[in-house]
Amino acid sequence: MSKHNCILLVDDDSINNYINLRIIKKLDIAEKIEIASNGKEALSLINKVCSTGDCKCCPQVIFLDINMPVMNGFEFVEALQQTEVYKNHEIKIIFLTTSQEENDIKEIFRLGIYDYINKPLTEYKVMNYIA
Repeated sequence: MSKHNCILLVDDDSINNYINLRIIKKLDIAEKIEIASNGKEALSLINKVCSTGDCKCCPQVIFLDINMPVMNGFEFVEALQQTEVYKNHEIKIIFLTTSQEENDIKEIFRLGIYDYINKPLTEYKVMNYIA
C-alpha cells in the first residue's frame, strides 16, 4: 500500500476520530493525519495548508461524515468543489457514515464523490478504499 502525505478525518464525534486515527496510524499509510470536527473547520484547514505551496501538506484523502453541526458533509463538499485548492489538487473524498438513506447515497454520487463507507472504519475497509 502506498503512503499518503496527508489524510484528513472530518467528524464531529471525537471517539470516531480517535479510533480512525489509531487505525490509520497502525496501518502506517500517512505521513500526517489532520482532524476537523465539522465541514467549516475542515475547509479552513484545507485552505490554510494547501495554499502554502507545499503540496505535501494538502490532504490526498478525506474521510468525511455527513451529519455534523455548523457545516455538514454535503455543504463541505459543495464549498470545497468551488475552491482553487480542489481544482488544483487531487483529493479523494470518501464519505464515512452511518446513513443508509437512499437520498444521502444519491447525493454522494451526484456530488461526484469517490465513494462512501459505512461506519465503523476498519483496517479492511481502509485497505480496500485507499490502497
